[in-house]
Amino acid sequence: METVLIDTDIAIDFLRGLLETKNLILPLWENNIAFLSILSVYELYAGMHPKEQEITNHFIHACKIETLSLEITRHGAEIYQHYRKQGLTLTSIDCLIWATAKVKKHKIATRNFKHYPDKNILLTHLMR
Repeated sequence: METVLIDTDIAIDFLRGLLETKNLILPLWENNIAFLSILSVYELYAGMHPKEQEITNHFIHACKIETLSLEITRHGAEIYQHYRKQGLTLTSIDCLIWATAKVKKHKIATRNFKHYPDKNILLTHLMR
């Protein structure tokens, strides 16, 4: 079974109680294959309201956290440069999340398909 790096948008949908994301994430947790980038952890904490702290903490601790490494940051920079030459500017955070998935061999669960031009890295059933 492939491991999944949960993008921030999917985490937010889950925390807001959207059934579709609950149906996605709960089996990932049950199979111990749910991962979250440390950058998504930052985005979740940066955007949460104080009343959401407890549920956000529970969500984060239910996932395995992927930290950054020299290899990941190098790959992230390569992704950024490659697409910048093609006229597409991606955010640094998205490039680093993408690189994390690539290096760690995860698929990315996201609704933000435009943030990840290489569709091979995406969890395919979310692309429908």
